Amino acid sequence: WLPQVKGGVRKKSGLAHRKSLNDSLEGEVKAFLLDEGQLHTYDDLTKVNPVTPTTVLKCLQARYRAKVFYTHAGCTLVALNPFQPVPDLYSLDVMKEYHCAPQPQESKPHIFIVAEEAYRNVQGQVEPVNQSLVVSGESGAGKTWTSRCLMKYYATVAASSSLMKSQDTVERIEKRVLDSNPIMEAFGNACTLRNSNSSRFGKYIQLQLNRSQLLVGASVQTYLLEKTRVAGQPANERNFHIFYQMMTGGSDEQRREWKMSHDQRFAWLPNAEKTLEEDCFDETVEAMVHLGINAEKQGHIFRILAGLLQLGNVTFCSAMDESQPCDLEEKSKDFMHRCASLLCVPVEELQTCLRVRTLRAGKQSALFKPCSLADCSVRRDCLAKVVYAQLFEWLVTFINDSICADNSTWCNFIGLLDVYGFECFQFNNLEQLCINYANEKLQQHFVAHYLKAQQEEYVSEGLEWSFVKYQDNQGCLDLIEGIPIGVFSLLNEECLLNRASDAKQFRVRLEKELSDNGSMSWDKFSKQPHFTVAHYAGKVSYQIEGMMEKNKDPVPPELIHLLQKSENPLLHQLFADRDPVGQGTRGLRQVVTVVSKFKNSLENLMKILHSTTPHYTRCIKPNTDCRPLTFKKEEVIMQLEACGIVETIHISAAGFPIRSCDCSAFVLVLQALMDSLAEAELDDAEDLQEAMPTELDPILRARGSVQLSSIQEPVMVRGWPMGLALASAPTITVSMTATGFQKMMSVMACLNGHCFRSGDYKVETNQFKQGVASIRAQPRGSIKLHYQRSPLLYADLHPDHKRDGVTGLNQILLEMSCLNHITAPFFYI
Repeated sequence: WLPQVKGGVRKKSGLAHRKSLNDSLEGEVKAFLLDEGQLHTYDDLTKVNPVTPTTVLKCLQARYRAKVFYTHAGCTLVALNPFQPVPDLYSLDVMKEYHCAPQPQESKPHIFIVAEEAYRNVQGQVEPVNQSLVVSGESGAGKTWTSRCLMKYYATVAASSSLMKSQDTVERIEKRVLDSNPIMEAFGNACTLRNSNSSRFGKYIQLQLNRSQLLVGASVQTYLLEKTRVAGQPANERNFHIFYQMMTGGSDEQRREWKMSHDQRFAWLPNAEKTLEEDCFDETVEAMVHLGINAEKQGHIFRILAGLLQLGNVTFCSAMDESQPCDLEEKSKDFMHRCASLLCVPVEELQTCLRVRTLRAGKQSALFKPCSLADCSVRRDCLAKVVYAQLFEWLVTFINDSICADNSTWCNFIGLLDVYGFECFQFNNLEQLCINYANEKLQQHFVAHYLKAQQEEYVSEGLEWSFVKYQDNQGCLDLIEGIPIGVFSLLNEECLLNRASDAKQFRVRLEKELSDNGSMSWDKFSKQPHFTVAHYAGKVSYQIEGMMEKNKDPVPPELIHLLQKSENPLLHQLFADRDPVGQGTRGLRQVVTVVSKFKNSLENLMKILHSTTPHYTRCIKPNTDCRPLTFKKEEVIMQLEACGIVETIHISAAGFPIRSCDCSAFVLVLQALMDSLAEAELDDAEDLQEAMPTELDPILRARGSVQLSSIQEPVMVRGWPMGLALASAPTITVSMTATGFQKMMSVMACLNGHCFRSGDYKVETNQFKQGVASIRAQPRGSIKLHYQRSPLLYADLHPDHKRDGVTGLNQILLEMSCLNHITAPFFYI
């Protein structure tokens, strides 16, 4: 807008106006980037001005080069993977420093700040609120390491302060919680093209706290183990770590027991010559001992795993007579005997189950049909997958039994979420679709909790707010999980039909039913049936071939019967209670598909997350080659855009400031602004100024404020954008007129003004019983208000709340006290 000579304004043309704004912004960016030597000092990206993808990227690059790997971005912590050990960054002394800091937010950015903030949030409530730490990022960004650091932090600070328990008990709890990590990683992680320690399952760990907020136990929930990896590995990738640990760490005596010679090669152990840091067999065994898995149980576990490796070397050939079952390759007969011996099952029955299909024609009669050559290999792989999946599930249950506290001893938890990162390979199938779907749900949780609801809260608080645009992935989620029409629902329907899977036919149905959704597309020139989904992190093409079979995940009943006969006590236990035929009525088998189970478990997880206070950490992968201290701008900017970091910074910087401010600096900077506001808002400002007592602070006089203690009627005050507030005298009741402001709030100020008697201050909300829970005295002359209700509740219940013209809880406090008598000069929201 341009001022006219005689009042009013005239509007620039739209094109010229946009060009002017673009030129201005470009100039600001160039000016900001000129001082390149100072870019690494921006530990909070909300201080960057202007906030653009370029300025944010340059700051992160400068900090990475300076070996500073953590940076605040509003409500989110950005963690850059250094791809090299930085032991001093996570030492015990560093933990103590952040745990004992009066205000950790004033310390250097660190994952321990997020941990400590969540821990203090639990401690600081009259009725503690469960917390969740959501660690997200693409594969190889450092999520598993970050989760490991968080667990170590809590096991240290929450247990070491215990005075009620003996030191031995504390160490046992701490040790058991930490020892669950190497076991879970050994059996659930693998080396992939993008990450040498990639989690091939999702996990949500609940660290259980008692009423004194001391660690008393933990529980683990797992999601979608990639069990297909045990029987088939993508090119240049490896199987689960535990197999390689056995190969490199087993003693000669153990290898003889496992029937594994030093020169034997296994089809399911590719890249065995590659040595990794994760190949630490002794550490895994030690962790098992601490968790109560004795030598006998360990022996059963390792014999089962060794049997699966021998099974992978078994191959088949066609029989001379097509009516007869397939034959074993000559070299495979020895492997078959070793496998049967290690699994403790009859070798003849094992061969029959792999080569002959049993067809039931009623309860009494059965027909036997030889399997094709391809079906024999499928059955072999199916046996390995079902055994490994059941073993993994048993381990998780055993770990929970070992570290989980009794319900009567804990009342709250801090949850750590570590799920597989977003994946896009040359060939993607059902596993990648489920993994990326989980990442879409987490992205939606972040969008709903912060990018969307936070802006709605600002409007409900009366702030003059222009919505910041963000990438909403609801369309993609509707495409995948939509009911009745979505990829998952259509896939389940295909699996329920009693017919052979047809990839081309399913592709035609997808195109017919979902062509209106802009998140799906097809490459018409591709020879293989596929579909492409536009995820928040990029487009991914999924191969349809084999997707239906993976979703049905059928297990031949005769394999279950065989495993139930095993003389290995553990293997027998894994399948003792399993119904080989399946549940159903009138002989019909009820098909529970993979995507159905995964979708249900993910929905339960999201319910837990929505019931907790979330804390976000975005792990960023600086380069795809995992090279130390190498920063690829193109790859980083794609990740920043995908997870909405720039939008997060915009909203955090423009809304309620999450910072502390020295009062003298605040007054000095805003004195001129306050003068102009006085002239604009109060027509009789000069008269009021003359009438004010001379002992009041000059800034209050210049502001044209009134002495609130002399006014009996409520007065509305406009001030610094801190939300809707109403002040009334003489008792100075501060009443929140918008329930959206009902959140935990710390007001670091001492109310020692001349005009008011000590003890005359109280704070309440419109719904006091559901709002403020307590007011506590804090160190250095401050008060702390605790709220029970979620700040998002108001935005959900009152989306059309009228915008009022009053703001400023901090302004009220500023005007209610003489500034030169404030002993703790901080305002912190």
